Amino acid sequence: MNFILDTCTFIWLTQEPSRLSKKARTIINDDENHLFLSDLSLWEITLKHTFGRFALPLPPEIWLNQKRDFHQLRALPIQSSSIFLTAQLPNDHLDPFDRLLAAQAIENHFTIISPDVPLSQLGADCVW
Repeated sequence: MNFILDTCTFIWLTQEPSRLSKKARTIINDDENHLFLSDLSLWEITLKHTFGRFALPLPPEIWLNQKRDFHQLRALPIQSSSIFLTAQLPNDHLDPFDRLLAAQAIENHFTIISPDVPLSQLGADCVW
């Protein structure tokens, strides 16, 4: 199966794996699964680091690539079609990062590994 890691899931995987649910750990450790990290998460972490909300030991472009490679996560580029799909999602949750991640999951038929309930309210399949 194909899974996208939510930004918080990626951060916990790399820094605090004990925060991951048992189900999330099982999915991540299953070699049959294909794990993706959206470029959206790279952007979100880079912004948080830039504005002092998330400290990194290395510049984001180095740290993020090292961690993505170490955990064997595939890159998921942002497609314009996913951006346009965000306009068709319910207006109950307006966080632009969540909306785009949900749109990517819906469009690619992926499941998001995330504890965030709003992602499923946007129509994405989620597990935690």
